[in-house]
Amino acid sequence: SDTTHPNRDAFPTGTPGPALRALAAAGVRSTADLTRWREADLAQLHGMGPKALAKLRDALAASGQSFR
Repeated sequence: SDTTHPNRDAFPTGTPGPALRALAAAGVRSTADLTRWREADLAQLHGMGPKALAKLRDALAASGQSFR
């Protein structure tokens, strides 16, 4: 079974596994939680790379939101 993130369906399809694990470890449960984070702070999480940040940024933008 895939235990990458307990709520992985809340994130964009194709978000890399290491990034999902980083989000889970940081207590981020959905893209809405990302609005409380600065992109620079997310980038510091182990496993969070440029590809994942771009996917998350695009997902936020699509719903009219952004990082803090």
